[in-house]
Amino acid sequence: MKMDTRVFPDLEALSRGALDELLKTMGDAVKQRGRFTIALAGGRTPAKLYELWARAESEGAHTPWDSVHLFWGDERFVPHDDLLSNYRMAREALIAHVPIPADNVHPMPGPKEFKTPAEAAEAYESDLRKFFGSGAPAFDLQLLGLGVEGHTASLFPGSPALEEKKRWVAAVEAPAKPSERLTLTPVVLNQGRDTFFLVSGGDKKEIIEALRNEPESRLSKYPAGRIKPAGRVMWFLDKAAQG
Repeated sequence: MKMDTRVFPDLEALSRGALDELLKTMGDAVKQRGRFTIALAGGRTPAKLYELWARAESEGAHTPWDSVHLFWGDERFVPHDDLLSNYRMAREALIAHVPIPADNVHPMPGPKEFKTPAEAAEAYESDLRKFFGSGAPAFDLQLLGLGVEGHTASLFPGSPALEEKKRWVAAVEAPAKPSERLTLTPVVLNQGRDTFFLVSGGDKKEIIEALRNEPESRLSKYPAGRIKPAGRVMWFLDKAAQG
């Protein structure tokens, strides 16, 4: 597959590069549509980006927080204060340090709100429909990671959610702990206006090479290769992942 890549020396430089592009994307979105919608990712790599975003604000950056809306691309079905919660990570790295209105933060619900992941997925999809309307939403920016086996968000190889044609949010069983998760489906992820894959570490070298070597004419066997949004897709890699 063709990959529009940006390669950086390390995670710090990768995150700074991604933040620069994020801020440009945000400025364009607010100017054109009056708001900026972003689907956040979990994991170590985006955590550094969130920390830099918060630091930039303390150093004089001017994010129009009243116009920024934070959503999530996937979440473990755990309470929001759980150490494994993607929401908790984003809150501690970014949200707690910036003046974003509480109503502009849209976390996926957990077991304190709903008994089952399926109920939580339905509720989050309902929230998305209230915010975006009836058509599948096109996030101004969606941040995605990449697993060593090619998963992205909580779409793992062989997941039935990869074949979803109608639902925006799915409850899935992941081959990792905790296994119960919520994820945006390709119905949504393939609408994104801008998509940044953030990939760092030498353990990602093989999957990056595998994705590059896949023919465009064949359906990818990797979930990350199935995400083909209408808008721009950029891959931010550190040298270790690039190989």
